[in-house]
Amino acid sequence: MTEYRQARWVGGPDVLEPTVFELSHGSGFYRFDIEKEVVDFLGVEDPVDLLPRYIVRSELRLPSLSEPEVARHFSRLAQMNYGVDSGPYWLGSCTMKYNPKIANRVTSWPTVRRIHPYQPEETVQGALRVMYELCCMLAEITGLPHFTLQPAAGAHGELLGALIIRAYHADRGERRDEMLIPVSAHGSNFASAAMAGFKVVKIPADSRGRVDMDALKAAVGERTAGMMITNPNTLGLFEDRIAEIVEVVHSAGGLIYYDGANLNAIIGRVLLSDMGVDVAHLNLHKTFSTPHGTGGPGAGAVGVRDGLQDFLPVPVIRERDVRFYLDYSVPKTIGRIRTFYGNFEVLVKAWLYLKVLGSEGLRAVSGAAVLNSNYALSKLKKLRGVEPAFSQPGPFKHEFVLSLDGIRKEAGVRALDVAKRLLDFGVHPPTIYFPLIVPEAFMMEPTETESLRDLDVYIEAMSQAVREAYENPEILREAPHSTSVGRLDEVLANRRPILSWRMYERRKKEAGDSDGDL
Repeated sequence: MTEYRQARWVGGPDVLEPTVFELSHGSGFYRFDIEKEVVDFLGVEDPVDLLPRYIVRSELRLPSLSEPEVARHFSRLAQMNYGVDSGPYWLGSCTMKYNPKIANRVTSWPTVRRIHPYQPEETVQGALRVMYELCCMLAEITGLPHFTLQPAAGAHGELLGALIIRAYHADRGERRDEMLIPVSAHGSNFASAAMAGFKVVKIPADSRGRVDMDALKAAVGERTAGMMITNPNTLGLFEDRIAEIVEVVHSAGGLIYYDGANLNAIIGRVLLSDMGVDVAHLNLHKTFSTPHGTGGPGAGAVGVRDGLQDFLPVPVIRERDVRFYLDYSVPKTIGRIRTFYGNFEVLVKAWLYLKVLGSEGLRAVSGAAVLNSNYALSKLKKLRGVEPAFSQPGPFKHEFVLSLDGIRKEAGVRALDVAKRLLDFGVHPPTIYFPLIVPEAFMMEPTETESLRDLDVYIEAMSQAVREAYENPEILREAPHSTSVGRLDEVLANRRPILSWRMYERRKKEAGDSDGDL
């Protein structure tokens, strides 16, 4: 194992960083001894006045720490954590690629951070222009001419798309209550369709991992409202019969909804309008630069074809006489889907990302993403007990799914064990046990931002983990060994989560009384 491959966790599994309360010198607000000249320069009578009023309350138990103690504490916590800046992060379906720091720098400007959604339109013309231009660029990328940037996340965009489809059929006086969803679709599609009031009809996969056309044709009918499809699908396979799929659904009177979770594989190369898509959401928070994961921040822009723009949520950004404004006069709008207009900083990052890359840059993104994916697959599928999800899928796009069921059968080691062992090598494990149609699934997405060296590091880590599964399986069953926290009891963690300092204190006391674990 090379030095580069070693995980650099602080302390190991037996050394935990104390909380700020445990590090505290006492309770109550830590009062600074500041020279009078500094206080006068800052224009305050008491250093406490520098803090927001809601913090300075006598009833709060605040830790007493010096500034270097606070800085070092949070630096140590950062070193114990793992993020896309730490190393490879092949979390399939999530597109955890490295994101350019220039985007973070721009959104830290006061003109971006301090803008308020209640400001008059004439004072936010720059912000409105950015959002308007972003809509125009997304329209050019997808071929869908009308966009809204309101949705706060991908699943939020899915819900909006389903609501637009429902409103479209209601406006036509049609009672259509079934939404077709392939089993290889993005996972949240099923929930989004159900939340919009549809009955979910699952379409199975054929032997190649694509939509089973016979099952689709048998499922469509006069109750079909539409079909939610991810292309490439969650297996990383392009639906090469997409034109036929669209024809079947359209002929039955349904609409095609496109989930943009995997757009990174085809961006700059395929227009969604050419596929026959009617409604689509795009994940600006992963395809277009913003760091993705842990629930946010996000943005799920939704675009529609001509004829559906009257159902978009209000307000819509318009331009008139070189001025930008928010238009609330959308005749058949479904209404608002959130309080304010979008996650503005995420939108600025996406706008900047597209401005910097341009059309040729986007083609390079998708090309490198697909190349990296297939390079990694070509190496990993040779490992003992590892097989692609389908015997003759070829080729995968930006991500691929492996089955480690052979390792489970031959060595008694699960995909979970292999994933935990990867942490010891300083790389983040991929998505496991999804999609559900693949036993012992390993869903891997290298993304375009990984270098050849990073790809080889990950492949080497995976190769060693698989060798150990057969030679010394206990190493994997007890992994991870070098992380700040060892193997967790995942059932207990879900049933008895510790989400706050008070919960931690209470559980700590209970464990002490019972001589048990937290």
